[in-house]
Amino acid sequence: MTNIDWTHGTEIAPDELPEAITTYLPAHRARDLDTAMAHYSADAAVTDEARTYRGTDQIRAWLATSATQYTYTVKLTGALRIDGDHYDARHHLEGNFPGGVADLHFRFTLRDGLISSLVIEP
Repeated sequence: MTNIDWTHGTEIAPDELPEAITTYLPAHRARDLDTAMAHYSADAAVTDEARTYRGTDQIRAWLATSATQYTYTVKLTGALRIDGDHYDARHHLEGNFPGGVADLHFRFTLRDGLISSLVIEP
């Protein structure tokens, strides 16, 4: 596995992110499970809050239940293209979760036009 330096990339407009990401993100926020899941590879992995979910069944369950106890807004604030398969979509969240404000990176790895990995971290 190659280590990716997520700090060195080219700043791009959020609408320049690949279609898999620009379609996935609103589906993720809306909990539109079918649309969101259509953008994952069968062997994908998602890491959120230091826990990794592997495969479509675990990812679907995570999407259905993650952060459901909170109400919050999400704004896509920027994006980096690391290379042709790696993208960092930066988000600003405000809501009733502990701390009330968070800036998160959604770090995507694509393979064959699908999301093979998503890591969500500060």
